[in-house]
Amino acid sequence: MRVSLLLLLLSAFGFSLSAQDIPFIKAEQITAWKNTDTDTLYVLNFWATWCAPCVEELPAFEKLNKNYADKKVKVILISTDFKRNVEPKVKPFVKKRKLESTVVFMDESNPNNYIDLVDTAWSGAIPATLIVSKQKNVSQFFEKKLTYAELETAVKEAL
Repeated sequence: MRVSLLLLLLSAFGFSLSAQDIPFIKAEQITAWKNTDTDTLYVLNFWATWCAPCVEELPAFEKLNKNYADKKVKVILISTDFKRNVEPKVKPFVKKRKLESTVVFMDESNPNNYIDLVDTAWSGAIPATLIVSKQKNVSQFFEKKLTYAELETAVKEAL
C-alpha cells in the first residue's frame, strides 16, 4: 500500500522511475576513467542518435554489459549529440531502446577538447570505442563499428 502510494505521488509530480538519468560529463572525466587505479575495465563508446553505424552497434554493447555484469567491466555509452537534443532526442531514444548500460552526455562544445584525451589517433569520427584500464595497463582504441564478437574478443584480451 505504501509503495503504491509513493509511486502514485512520484507519477503525479512528473518523476519517472524507469527513465535513465543522463549525467553531463566534461572532458576531464575521460582522463579520470583512464587514470582510475582499480581493476575495472572501462569500455567507453562514443555515439550519437543520428549516427546509423553507432545505433547499429549499440546492441553489442548492451549484450556485453549484460554478459559481463559479474565481471569488473563497466560499459559507458557517451552521447555526442547536440546539447539541445539531450531532452527531446537522447533521453527518449535511451528509454525506447531500453538501454541498461550507463549513458552519459559529453558536455563539450568543441570535440577537440576531448578527442586527443581519448586517443591521439582518433580523427573524431564516430562510432569510436576506447577500452581502458590503468591497472591492467590496457588501452585499445577502435574508430569503427564493432560487432559483439570483436568487442568481446577485445574485452577478453584486456581482462
